[in-house]
Amino acid sequence: MKTLGSRQVLLGVLAVALVVLAWVVVRTPQAPSTSATTDGPRTSATDTRTPGPQGTDPVSGLPWVAESALPRQAADTLALIRAGGPFPFPRSDNQVFDNRERLLPKQTRGYYREFTVVTPGSEDRGARRIITGSAGEKYWTADHYESFSRIREGT
Repeated sequence: MKTLGSRQVLLGVLAVALVVLAWVVVRTPQAPSTSATTDGPRTSATDTRTPGPQGTDPVSGLPWVAESALPRQAADTLALIRAGGPFPFPRSDNQVFDNRERLLPKQTRGYYREFTVVTPGSEDRGARRIITGSAGEKYWTADHYESFSRIREGT
């Protein structure tokens, strides 16, 4: 029975990953918009899929990072968050994040939740996480809560 449950979780994760991949493939041919926005500058740095600054979020004081600049595994985790799971580490994912480091805006306990971003080659959960707030905001850390960026979704 445990193997069947593991297979179902794996199939669910693969299904979500395929949906995300299809979404990326469909979106890729579109030319970047040339209209002026208030989202800040867009740079070719996002093509490298490594986080980079895009200004500062006025609410948190943290640097913005475009969703498209995050590693592929972070996109997979965001897709799982949006779908409500299943998550690869059910005992750890979607659990309360206490913000002990006090790097995110101060909120009441239970406001933030954390999700693992799989690190290829890591034998454990690795250091990468996405933290969500109850109001829908999302934060990225690649160094296990030593620093954060606010994720600019849809970019």
